[in-house]
Amino acid sequence: MSAGQPGLLACFDTPQTLLGAVQAARSQGHRGLRAWTPYPVEGLAEALALPPSRLPLAMLLGGLAGGLGTLALQYYSAVIDYPVNIGGRPLASWPAFGPPALEMTLLCAGLVGLLGLLLRSGLPRWHRPEFDWAGMEQASSDAFLLWLPLDDENGEALRDWLLSKGARHLSRVGGDS
Repeated sequence: MSAGQPGLLACFDTPQTLLGAVQAARSQGHRGLRAWTPYPVEGLAEALALPPSRLPLAMLLGGLAGGLGTLALQYYSAVIDYPVNIGGRPLASWPAFGPPALEMTLLCAGLVGLLGLLLRSGLPRWHRPEFDWAGMEQASSDAFLLWLPLDDENGEALRDWLLSKGARHLSRVGGDS
């Protein structure tokens, strides 16, 4: 959803009515749906057709890069750049290289996860038109909200259709609302 795109925000009383409305909207070809619920609703992510997250793969690659980079840096510094032979011990002491590499693996995976979260969610975003609606705080307690994109051709028909699906309240948000 673009920042200024108008839409209808529908408020539902139960997760079942929200889920039914989302499934019906998707079957009618509506795209770009968004939903807010006070708790996770089973099947809602599939009904909204959300793409699978690539964040776990990014975190794995970030962790591997951090760990292998740390091992390479330790090997280079201890064996190639400044080898110190103390008591005939091997220069590449892999047991000593393990803890720092593990710590850097975890640190880099966590940092990539945080950066991915911020980028994927579009943060920092200072304003969302949906949040101007006075009843938006109900989504954190007892309401189930659905946003559908709106254009001038389907405004009244979409409003009537959402009311027939069990919406208790509708509000136009975004655009020139």
